[in-house]
Amino acid sequence: MALSQSTQLGLATASFGVLSFVLAVLAELKKPPYGTPIKGSGDDAVICRFPPDPTAALGAVSALAAACSAGLGALAVFFPYGGRRVPRKALLGYTPLYVFFHVAVGVTVAGLGMTVWPTVAEAEHRVRNVHRDPGYACPTAKTGVLGGAAFLNLNAMLFWIVCLVLAGNVREDYFDEGDGDAEGGVGIELN
Repeated sequence: MALSQSTQLGLATASFGVLSFVLAVLAELKKPPYGTPIKGSGDDAVICRFPPDPTAALGAVSALAAACSAGLGALAVFFPYGGRRVPRKALLGYTPLYVFFHVAVGVTVAGLGMTVWPTVAEAEHRVRNVHRDPGYACPTAKTGVLGGAAFLNLNAMLFWIVCLVLAGNVREDYFDEGDGDAEGGVGIELN
């Protein structure tokens, strides 16, 4: 049994959202709390040595997966299933879809921002590891941000799935009522 296009896009959106969640949680769990300060040449330099960990790579792939999830979610809402396109005005004219769509975009932006920020900070700590302050303690990226980002990315995926379901309802109403068949549809006004 073949899955419908709507189901395929929904499953792809969910898969990338769950992948983003798992990778961000792993990145948070693998992140060391701090590095080891080593006195450099002279008394005015500290070189930070960090244990090898995949935090920056996991965070980057998590952000990429969250972006893919959001892109597929938006595509699923506006995709012309079966070659039949519903006008954007009709889709976004449905208030619940309008609200959930904008919430999904907002949560996606917040989740991506919270994923990218500690990922870049962690990578920067490793690249710029020589400091002129003799009391520098070699911190890593802020603890807990990637974990929070993981849940935001998971929530964003869920909002995109809700948008997909609501878009399916609008699509059904638009084509069933717009045909004027024997069941007597009124039709949707586009003005």
